[in-house]
Amino acid sequence: MPIDIETFESTSEERLRENDARNTERVMRFLASHSDQAFTKNEICKGLGVEEDRLSTVLSRLEDSALVRHKGDYWTLGDGEAVAAYSGLVESSRAANDRFGEEDMDEWLKHAAGKDNGG
Repeated sequence: MPIDIETFESTSEERLRENDARNTERVMRFLASHSDQAFTKNEICKGLGVEEDRLSTVLSRLEDSALVRHKGDYWTLGDGEAVAAYSGLVESSRAANDRFGEEDMDEWLKHAAGKDNGG
């Protein structure tokens, strides 16, 4: 889905990448819940309700990180340590969010190192 030029100009790169992060988690969750199958990119998109062009970069990054495997037109969950490490990170983040609440990115950015926050 396109964004208007004002949003493009005024939004940080980190914020624009948040959609990729959300889609990364969604793809991983989808493939993990169907770990005995492989899907075309189109099938993954339909399963997630996401446009195909939005997942091309996500799938490529996941493949580069060995989190997914790709053969021909099909994609499936990766195997080995990379997937186990990712799963552990996701579960740790969920546990922290459950215990302490989710972080507000805008609030976090106000206090990030190197930002002039008057202090």
